[in-house]
Amino acid sequence: MLQLRLSDEERAALSAAAEREQLATAAWAALTLSAAANGTPREEYRELWEALEAVMQARGQAQRIGVNLNQAVAALNSGEVSSTLQWYADAAARTVRKLDDLAEELRRRLP
Repeated sequence: MLQLRLSDEERAALSAAAEREQLATAAWAALTLSAAANGTPREEYRELWEALEAVMQARGQAQRIGVNLNQAVAALNSGEVSSTLQWYADAAARTVRKLDDLAEELRRRLP
C-alpha cells in the first residue's frame, strides 16, 4: 500500500486530472505512476505518441524541402532557371497540409 502526503492544491490537481479521464483518483494515480516507473506511456496516450512521431517526421521533411527550395530560389536569383522549383514548392505545400491534418487530429484526440 502506498500513501502520499499532498497539499490541498496538489490533491485538487490530481482529482481534476482523474476526473477529466473519468477515473477514480487512486486509479488514475496508479496508472500514471506505473507508466512512469516502467518508462512507457499509458495505453490511452499511445495514439498521441504515434501522432507526435508523425509530426516530427513531417517537420524533418519540411526542413529538407525548405533547404532545397532555398537553393532553387538562389539559383533562380542568379539567372539560372531551375526545373525543380515547382516540384519543391508543391512538396512544401503537401507537407504543410500534412502538418495541418496532424495538428487537427491531435486537437481532436486531446482531452
